Amino acid sequence: MSGSNDTSPPLVGAALIADHVSRLPGKPGVYRMMDEHGAVLYVGKAKSLKNRVANYTRIERQPNRIARMIIATRSMEFIITDTETEALLLEANLIKRLKPRYNILLRDDKSFPYIVMRRDHEAPQVLKHRGARSIKGDYYGPFASAQAVNRTLDTLQKAFLLRTCTDPVYEGRTRPCMLHQIKRCAAPCTGEILPEDYAELVAQAKAFLSGKSNELSDDLNTQMQRAAQVQDFERAAEVRDRIRALAAVTAHQGVNPGSTQDADVAALHMDGGASCVRVFFYRAGQNWGERAFFPRHDKSVSAGEVLGAFLAQFYENKRPPGSLIISHDLPEQDLLGEALSIRAGRHVHIIRPQRGEKLDLLRQALNNARDALGRRLAESSSRTAQLAGVAKVFDLAEPPRRIEVYDNSHISGTYAVGAMIVAGPEGMEKNQYRIFNIKSEELTPGDDFGMMREVLTRRFSRLVKEKQKGTAQVPDLVLVDGGAGQLKEAVQVMAELGISQDEVAVAGIAKGVERDAGREQFFIPGRKPFRLEHRDPVLYYLQRLRDEAHRYAIGAHRRRRAKGAQANPLDAIPGVGPLRKKALLARFGSAKAVGSASLSDLVAAEGVSSQMAKTIYDYFHDDV
Repeated sequence: MSGSNDTSPPLVGAALIADHVSRLPGKPGVYRMMDEHGAVLYVGKAKSLKNRVANYTRIERQPNRIARMIIATRSMEFIITDTETEALLLEANLIKRLKPRYNILLRDDKSFPYIVMRRDHEAPQVLKHRGARSIKGDYYGPFASAQAVNRTLDTLQKAFLLRTCTDPVYEGRTRPCMLHQIKRCAAPCTGEILPEDYAELVAQAKAFLSGKSNELSDDLNTQMQRAAQVQDFERAAEVRDRIRALAAVTAHQGVNPGSTQDADVAALHMDGGASCVRVFFYRAGQNWGERAFFPRHDKSVSAGEVLGAFLAQFYENKRPPGSLIISHDLPEQDLLGEALSIRAGRHVHIIRPQRGEKLDLLRQALNNARDALGRRLAESSSRTAQLAGVAKVFDLAEPPRRIEVYDNSHISGTYAVGAMIVAGPEGMEKNQYRIFNIKSEELTPGDDFGMMREVLTRRFSRLVKEKQKGTAQVPDLVLVDGGAGQLKEAVQVMAELGISQDEVAVAGIAKGVERDAGREQFFIPGRKPFRLEHRDPVLYYLQRLRDEAHRYAIGAHRRRRAKGAQANPLDAIPGVGPLRKKALLARFGSAKAVGSASLSDLVAAEGVSSQMAKTIYDYFHDDV
């Protein structure tokens, strides 16, 4: 008689999936398929989980890509939703967060910039904003790039004379700044314009950003003519300049929409198993820029599948426009339209135009997508050869798909930062770059070894945790800027965290004795330092990686240093608010002069009592 213990092997692949099907409901939901390490292979959604997942039990009917995924499946998870639309929204969220190997993936989806017109100040500031909507104000966008935002901000300054300065600068002004002198700001800070007149400029700017530019131009033309009739030629010239600034907005935008006020144009071009989606943003009847995206997908998927998956992920964290103009029919177009309408809070029209203005906009986007993909494929071919050379130089089993390069930057240990850049078959993966502000207070100033150790410990401690969740992006090669010392720190950190060199290869790159480019030495554990031939293409590639890490680290260090230098000491003094600070700066001219002032001088400043004067004095002299 056999024992009670079940010694049968665990179910895998199609057998595992069939076992789950027997218990699944015929309801909408999302499913995840995981491999032996817990890494997510695929995320899918279904109108009926039972019917959809049952398809995977018949492996012989699947294309090779899906068959490989089924064979690798070792576990599954399911989430039941009320509707298929909810399942689609959840699927897009999980795909973006988990980045499953067998899904179509949107890459380089960093946040888009907006223009914010503040509502929490007597003289509203207009500014560029990216990220969470933490500022109380009206948001306009998205814009495709910082350059597109800057162009529009420039127009707002020229046409409406709105302030762009920060509140501390605004409060500290005693006379108009240079922007007022060159007719870029109305200078509400010093009362050069009445509050009600400035409010009118703000209202006109909002009308312009809301697509009412024609009505605004007509109104400004009327104002100019009236001013000329009463021989107020200075006023007429000011309004004329504003009209010209508004007209200049459309002068360099290419195809300008006439009736298309609020739409995104998404055009897909495929070639050589790769694809490019070019998205143009049209808001308020203006072209607010464009951007190219290169989704990751298998060669066997159709254009409609790629575009549909791209759009679901693209709008997962942003509000869709009123209309979406697309280049291909989508497999589940009505369902996607319903999901986007829920996200937008209003109906979203998905259109594939056949004639007219919208077709002209689509053709422009398609031409741009074709050109971008051509350039991408040419660059990719060169990178493939370079990565094969990197594998040979560093004794890797295959070309690396993810290279991480680390560098530090500081001045005598102050404002120290560490930087990580990431590169692979698609080039520089800038959305994967990371900055590490050096936090340890025990490091000796200028201790490069200690800084490198802190950076790598923080990075790979997090990687270990991500591996447990199945979300880790493990590098094939880690390059540290430096020689034997930096390499030793990197190897030791990896060993302490249980990461073997078979899993992650580590190397150091150091300039030669004379620090000349081309005489770099490379360090690998267990080998003597070596150099590459001066004209070796792999050497040029590694130099670019090292220089990119250096550039990124120096940029972060300079920003941190500049932020520290710009901090006004008066902001840190208890009891010194905007009005007192303005009075102090008006009397003494600078924070440095305030710090040098005597108690009697401080008391003489407007709004500063004897007790407050002592508080200010003690703040600057607490080390005496």
